Amino acid sequence: MAPARAELISCWPMTATDSVFRVREFRYVWAAEVLSIAGDQLARVALAVLVYGRTGSAAWAAVVYALTFLPALFGGVLLAGLADRYRRREVMVAADLLRAVLVAVMALPGLPLPWLAVLLFLVVLAGTPFTAAQGALLPEILPGARYERGLAVRQITGQSAQLLGFATGGILVAAIEPGPALLGNATTFLVSAVLIRAGLADRPRPVPESRDDLRTSVAVRGLRADPRRRALLALAWMVGWYVVPEALAAPYADQIGAGPAAVGLLMAADPLGSIAGAWLFVRLVPERIRDRLIGVLAVGAGLPLLLTAAQPGVAMSMALWGLSGMFSTAYLIQAQAGFVRSTPEGERGRAIGVAASGLLAAQGVAVLAGGWAADHWDAATAITGAALAGIVLCAAAAVALRSADHRAAG
Repeated sequence: MAPARAELISCWPMTATDSVFRVREFRYVWAAEVLSIAGDQLARVALAVLVYGRTGSAAWAAVVYALTFLPALFGGVLLAGLADRYRRREVMVAADLLRAVLVAVMALPGLPLPWLAVLLFLVVLAGTPFTAAQGALLPEILPGARYERGLAVRQITGQSAQLLGFATGGILVAAIEPGPALLGNATTFLVSAVLIRAGLADRPRPVPESRDDLRTSVAVRGLRADPRRRALLALAWMVGWYVVPEALAAPYADQIGAGPAAVGLLMAADPLGSIAGAWLFVRLVPERIRDRLIGVLAVGAGLPLLLTAAQPGVAMSMALWGLSGMFSTAYLIQAQAGFVRSTPEGERGRAIGVAASGLLAAQGVAVLAGGWAADHWDAATAITGAALAGIVLCAAAAVALRSADHRAAG
């Protein structure tokens, strides 16, 4: 189950994107990915409703949600190398089949929550080699300029699939119960495996790399020695505080007197804002001033969430959460772009791997903290506290970034 902001965001002017769809293999990969994302979001809503309904505990709901983030951090270290040791198409198919079985077991009635948590951990862990193999194959499927266009298409359609899954998930879960909804997610993994097996060429196993080529220590040392990249990385990781509302949608909906259908609508607000933010930022903001707006947008992303303390209705809460998603995605795009541009080409892969793993971990930690706060106070207070933490920490990182830029200019 892919987290909402797990991947580094790529944007490209949406012109001539039809050229990527002329590539047969990309059509199959794209269709499998969109189907899986939509199924994952349905499963997120189902799990939120199932866990909160059985326990009444915001902390349990947040723990389960955090388990869609944290295992990928371990998987990046332990399992991503499988994509370089075996044929990548077979790695993707095997990962999909394993996830289908695990999610189907999760749908069993009365499954104890600890076992549900363990299975969810394994589902997310199994997604790591799939993502690694997919990322390694895409440059071969889309050579040259088509590669960037393909990344842009995946970003927009991925967010749209999340939006669709969240927006309809609450209604479907309310109609068919969480168990069958999880079986629906298992089915999407099966269909994805079939599409990948049928649509991708059977490429040979990659040539093994040396151990030294796979080490990340050189990239980590480079990050520590570069204050600008450290500040950009900190800003990117702080977006985790702005994901907390999505994780607490079920207890928050209960607090304001809304039903299960509202959970999916509330969870859809951030992806909707993300789509708008990505499009508006690259279309309307001149490139020469984008870097100067990173800190302003990062702090601004938390301000709408402060109003959650007033416990507005579903529509107003969606507007506030969507506005936060718009600002946070806009600043995240530019922070990540600046980070990549500032990283030497020879260590970009490892540096981006460190950044992506940290982004996952930061979201998981923030969600756990939000769940703990919601159990001790309430969901609205927890969301407000997360927003305040994000504002303060982003402001500090923005000051550090400005200082690094001034030193570089001097």
